[in-house]
Amino acid sequence: MIPKLKRRIIILLSIVGVVAVFSTYYIRSHPLVFNESFFGHAHCIVGGGLSLMSYAKEHNGRFPFSTNGYGEALVMVNDGWDESLTGPGYDAGVFERVRRTGKHAPNSEFGRVYVQGLSQTNDSEIALLFDKLPTPGGDHCHLFRRMLSPLAREVWTVGGDHRVIKETEWPAYSKQQIELLVAAGLRKEQAEMYYSEKAKRMENP
Repeated sequence: MIPKLKRRIIILLSIVGVVAVFSTYYIRSHPLVFNESFFGHAHCIVGGGLSLMSYAKEHNGRFPFSTNGYGEALVMVNDGWDESLTGPGYDAGVFERVRRTGKHAPNSEFGRVYVQGLSQTNDSEIALLFDKLPTPGGDHCHLFRRMLSPLAREVWTVGGDHRVIKETEWPAYSKQQIELLVAAGLRKEQAEMYYSEKAKRMENP
């Protein structure tokens, strides 16, 4: 009786061990799934978008602008929504560091691309803020749904709308957006630059 019980315990422990090893491997090999957005809106783009709208309301309809790059323009929006102005996979600590030291805020440290030079009078369909890094379902997709969700980017438009664009649809969306920006008066080279920015590489631990 006792040997049979021991055997069952050994089998059970072996199964638990295999499951634990597989789970650890899966989590470590899927950093886009199990990132800071897994449990909640770590980078709620709605909060960031509303911050930009509030800034424009206080500045004659114009969104923040800096000749030193959109990173510094985003730092100008100082209302407590820093996490929402940068995207999944990025650390919002850059905001506090730049404000404290006065040093340059390189665009590469921000996880969302912010399109400068616009106002609330521009086409409402223009993407004002969007994720640099596509993630499963975007920042608003949580828990185990992320394991089955397609890669997507979240977008906030000039008109104040929140969109989730699948990565498979992103090339066509980008092309349309570049056309809208050119129609709004931006140089084509500048418009294309926004949509050609590379996100930092998410390494597997």
